[in-house]
Amino acid sequence: MIPLCLHVCIDPIPITKLTSLKTLNKLPHFLVVSPSRSESETDPSAKHGHPFYVIFSTASPQDSPTLHSATPSFHLSNTHHTTSSPPSRKLRGRIHNTSKFGNFLDLKPENQPEVLDFNLPWCHPADRARFDVIIIGAGPAGIRLAEQVSCYGIKVCCVDPDPLSMWPNNYGVWLDEFEKLGLEDCLDKTWPMACIYIDDRKTKYLDRCYGRVSRKKLKQKLVERCVSNGVRFYKAKAWQIEHQEFESTVLCDDGTELKGSLIVDASGFGSNFIEYDKLRNHGCQIAHGVLAEVDDHPFDLDKMVLMDWRDSHLGNEPYLRVSNSRFPTFLYAMPFSSNLIFLEETSLVSRPVLSYMEDEKCLIPMGGSLPRIPQNVMAIGGTSGVVHPSTGYMVARTMALAPVLAAAIAECLGSTRMVRGKQLYAKVWNSLWPIESRLTREFYSLEWRLC
Repeated sequence: MIPLCLHVCIDPIPITKLTSLKTLNKLPHFLVVSPSRSESETDPSAKHGHPFYVIFSTASPQDSPTLHSATPSFHLSNTHHTTSSPPSRKLRGRIHNTSKFGNFLDLKPENQPEVLDFNLPWCHPADRARFDVIIIGAGPAGIRLAEQVSCYGIKVCCVDPDPLSMWPNNYGVWLDEFEKLGLEDCLDKTWPMACIYIDDRKTKYLDRCYGRVSRKKLKQKLVERCVSNGVRFYKAKAWQIEHQEFESTVLCDDGTELKGSLIVDASGFGSNFIEYDKLRNHGCQIAHGVLAEVDDHPFDLDKMVLMDWRDSHLGNEPYLRVSNSRFPTFLYAMPFSSNLIFLEETSLVSRPVLSYMEDEKCLIPMGGSLPRIPQNVMAIGGTSGVVHPSTGYMVARTMALAPVLAAAIAECLGSTRMVRGKQLYAKVWNSLWPIESRLTREFYSLEWRLC
């Protein structure tokens, strides 16, 4: 899912379903244009590498289409209830004359993904260096683990096709979780409380501060620590892993071979390096988000909207109501100001995955079987099963588990006796998934399977 910044200029068309630009282009009521240079330079999303679009409505309110609406779930904290009527889910704006822009449908987004400006210490194949740990993937899980393992003086190499590229997803966390990890300075926005709109008459408030992760701040902080600790980086795609008794080899797509005592897969859900004893019968959470610039919106600036299940905006549309009942989704909203808001529509979990969304989507496998424990390749992040099977949350938990896994690795590879091979694999896998954690995960997985 790639957040987009949209000028939503409507009067008063209800934004009741976030949809892709591809779909909007098919509707006669909307025209989509890419930005001018000046807009890209001043827009807050442009500095994060996201394309900036302007959406204009060419329809009157009477003949405008009704679009439809969901995000990650949560761990409940202290809650309060109210029966007062919450604000409507309508965004209001102005109709703009679009004749001066020409043919919008032929224009392309001017999207240049952002990369960190950083001098990384690269691994040179000619050096024939041998590493204690090779981590595949430079996402949040991979970089965090590299940072933690290297604190023990262990030789680490991180392999990724583009180690300096910014992470695309929008991450939300509870503030207290990041405070415990000393990462609270990596949030770019916090809200003193969160709320859940259950319906038009009932709202639940959570007295727990919520924050949005600054992907740039978090990655820069972790990469700086990696560099300070001597982590090496190699720019390539891991293609194959070969194992010997006490050593493994990562074959890269450029023909390079990297050798290490332990290989850790942090490359995400689509990896083929991790083995399973059972069928991966997971459910899927799917989300579709936009960063929207509007004339006004109905949400309180001091409350993050964790879930908005209301469907009164569907009006007298029986087909939409039936569809919404069969495949319920909710809106997740982060109001940054009275004119800027991040909106994400989410199907919490389904099996098989919902297919109503087209582009710019975030797909999160949830639940299903754990990887085989132990095995020759270690895992962390999405491929390790640490995604919460009921909510889809993972980032904060991964940040917290990396030090635990790093300590287990250091106990084996950082000692003078150098525990390697099967003993090493068993030690690290059981540190990530002790029996208590496996039972807890199974309980949560059973919960959504029964729903």
